[in-house]
Amino acid sequence: MKQYFENPLAARYASEEMLENFSPNKKFATWRKLWIALAEAEKELGLPITEEQIDEMKAHVEDINFEDAERFEKITRHDVMAHIWAFGKHCPKAKPIIHLGATSAFVGDNTDIILMRDGLHIIKKKLVNVIDNLKQFALKYKDMPTLGFTHFQPAQLTTVGKRTCLWIQDLVMDLWDLEYTEQNLRLRGAKGTTGTQASFMKLFENDEEKVRMLDRLIAQKMGFDSTFPVTGQTYPRKQDSRVLRVLQSIAESAHKFACDIRLLASLKEIEEPFEETQIGSSAMAYKRNPMRCERMTALCRYVIVNGLNPYLTAANQWFERTLDDSANRRLVIPEMFLAADAILNIYMNVSKGLVVNPKVIEKHVMEELPFMATENILMEAVKRGGDRQELHEALRIYSLEAAAEVKEGKPNNLINKIAGDTRFKMTKEEIIKMMDPSIFIGRSPGQVLEFVHEIVDPILNKYKQYLGATADLKV
Repeated sequence: MKQYFENPLAARYASEEMLENFSPNKKFATWRKLWIALAEAEKELGLPITEEQIDEMKAHVEDINFEDAERFEKITRHDVMAHIWAFGKHCPKAKPIIHLGATSAFVGDNTDIILMRDGLHIIKKKLVNVIDNLKQFALKYKDMPTLGFTHFQPAQLTTVGKRTCLWIQDLVMDLWDLEYTEQNLRLRGAKGTTGTQASFMKLFENDEEKVRMLDRLIAQKMGFDSTFPVTGQTYPRKQDSRVLRVLQSIAESAHKFACDIRLLASLKEIEEPFEETQIGSSAMAYKRNPMRCERMTALCRYVIVNGLNPYLTAANQWFERTLDDSANRRLVIPEMFLAADAILNIYMNVSKGLVVNPKVIEKHVMEELPFMATENILMEAVKRGGDRQELHEALRIYSLEAAAEVKEGKPNNLINKIAGDTRFKMTKEEIIKMMDPSIFIGRSPGQVLEFVHEIVDPILNKYKQYLGATADLKV
């Protein structure tokens, strides 16, 4: 039996919830809901449409006759007309008034906006749960010193919890962008073929107020506060790029987290969850690869790059419209949502089950801490009567010697070198006391508490009804 290409976003990665949101069932049921909203609004504004016709349409919203629609599309070469005919076959009484005064963009564009709105809602729920997972992790490890890295070279200490707050802060910025986008999302409404509403002016005998009210009524019935005040045949495609930019931004944040975890896994400091029966490599049985974070990175790259598409599409819309947007948008909008959904599924899973190896973290800290402690040692030695310039030069020489020895695989012997130099007037025990890692983490624990209290907790309280979600990965 032959098998044909199946989109991995559907087969392997995205959730059932997001797949349903962009399914043919929801798409075409939404078309029918829009036709009902149009008929209801036209009836309320005085057109001769009966309640019986509307009830008939409502009775067939979900039972979409796909086979009829497919057959009609082969005849018409027009997807909207095919579904009008298919709906009319189910609703013979309503058939004469389905799609009255509308153009194809009435169902196509408005549905795209509705699906993006609902998709953002799914994304928001998952985003909030990732933030909550990372918050718990940050609080648990707010005091644990760890090496900071700049240029992936050891730098001053931070804490595991403080570093986690950097990941959270990126996601908080994404959430703010998402909220703004949601609040400013507009429906296309009923604008006619080139946005002039000429067909509706004809239906309502040039009564502009009724035509304006028709637009408002449809928006309200579909759950929107407003429509675009002006459009061409389509709504401004800039709205697509604004929505998909949110997904692109989430991918940026997730990519940073995933790469950080992959680096930490290489250091054996922090690792993603690893199942008891999971195989890391088909050849190397000992391998414990960070495959979930690697998959996140791959999907993030896909979303970031694909996010260029809506900008080019919006830029290429000629006058009132051109159809070179259609095939592109059919691919880009659902796939970016499915990929972003998959990214957050993995992010939820990984952030819930991060594995910390404290002894490895401590070992790495103590290997580098002697170098970091030299400034404090210098200050204390000067207090005890030493010559600052002379001692600084001694520390420079000892540090270079110790670093060279470490690169040969030997232990860091810097403390012994300093303790053996009488000019420092300090015992080894005194120097070791000055090397408590907690001395070197600055305000890290306090910053974690402040950030969680001032920024994170208000967000989680606002969306507490979403908390507690988990993600079961297919692979």
